[in-house]
Amino acid sequence: MAGRSEGQVLERLWKGGRGYALRFRAYGERQYLTLGLESDGWTRRRAKQELDNVMADVRRGLWVPPPRGRKAADERATQTMPTFGEFALRLHEARRGEVSQHTHEYMEWSLSHLIPYFGDWPLDEIDVPAVDEYRRYMVEFSEARRRAIEAENPMRNKHGQVLRPLGASTINKAIDGLQWVLSMAVEYEHIHRNPAMGRRRRLKVTKRAPVHLDSVEQIKTLLEAAGQLDRDCHFHTTDRRPIIATLLFAGLRANELCALNWRDVDLANGRLHIARSKTTAGLREIHLLPILQDDLAMQKARATRTGPDDPVFPTSAGGRRDKDNLRNRILASAVKRANELLEERGAIPLPRGLTPHKLRHTFASILVATGEDPASVMTQLGHTDPKFTLRVYTHIMRRGDGERERLKALVNGERLEERGLDLAAEKEARQ
Repeated sequence: MAGRSEGQVLERLWKGGRGYALRFRAYGERQYLTLGLESDGWTRRRAKQELDNVMADVRRGLWVPPPRGRKAADERATQTMPTFGEFALRLHEARRGEVSQHTHEYMEWSLSHLIPYFGDWPLDEIDVPAVDEYRRYMVEFSEARRRAIEAENPMRNKHGQVLRPLGASTINKAIDGLQWVLSMAVEYEHIHRNPAMGRRRRLKVTKRAPVHLDSVEQIKTLLEAAGQLDRDCHFHTTDRRPIIATLLFAGLRANELCALNWRDVDLANGRLHIARSKTTAGLREIHLLPILQDDLAMQKARATRTGPDDPVFPTSAGGRRDKDNLRNRILASAVKRANELLEERGAIPLPRGLTPHKLRHTFASILVATGEDPASVMTQLGHTDPKFTLRVYTHIMRRGDGERERLKALVNGERLEERGLDLAAEKEARQ
């Protein structure tokens, strides 16, 4: 790899025959320089000499990159191999409408990380060292984001949002996108093997302790905190409690909750229909626990729009929430308030890293703790593999000192002093 940092001679088959090009780094950027064809007198030895000359000029600061427009024109005139950018974007657009919206958005996210790096690379230039170099680049880029935040001068995207460090699993997801594009390049016979395949191309992901609410006290306090914020005149949102209750007691994914319409809520028969999900198995029916059935009934009673296609949890402007709104505006503030309450009571705070999806984990634990069989848990979560369901989601909740009985009482709407206070205050406010 030391030689790669000094540049590389590339031998290519172009329309006019065999030719040579250079790939190297200069002034912090990757450079690609077309030399010429064998018919013009270029040989590997001559190309190596030119590379040495170019790198010497780079070290002295004398080398001047060719104009990008001319460089692109030279490449289009000589090579038949498509670049990663044009090939990937063409594939992505061709699949629009053929894959789920979730899959389309995931690929769009992957390409937003891949194209700035690999966009002008001919597909057959992307080899195993190039993939490893990209992985290291992403790690360095993530570290730069972290240092910028620590220096109180964070990087931001075009919307002004802070760019946070990328975790190992996130970087691996980008490489998964690269692997898919290159697998299609193999099928189209542009390349002979996929250099992004294999665990060695990915970062090692350290397994973390599961994040979920594992006691009745934590669940009740989070609901209590959400109810307090709903009654706080400083906040525009007044449905934090039913939203968090739906995540806790129905196990919806963030996108499923945001897409939930009133036609999907059958209060009379105690059922919730998930008609829009990222998987076929996700299209399912969930039995409403009594505590959630009451919360949704109250939500419908105070809603101004309850038509079949109206959202159950609209924003203050009447639109649909998205996953970022759900996490940042709904759950984050409720978690903060719940931790304040727990600290006042001398109790253990909620676990770090609590997200809407982690509340889905808690739902699975609730089902197990209240006696649901694995098949029912799997169905209500929208999974197809019971082993995966048990392994990932059924975190055992604490059972000491009648914890199971308290949990059953909670979900059945019994002995809920905090809930009684919440409902009484809301009724009084409406009168």
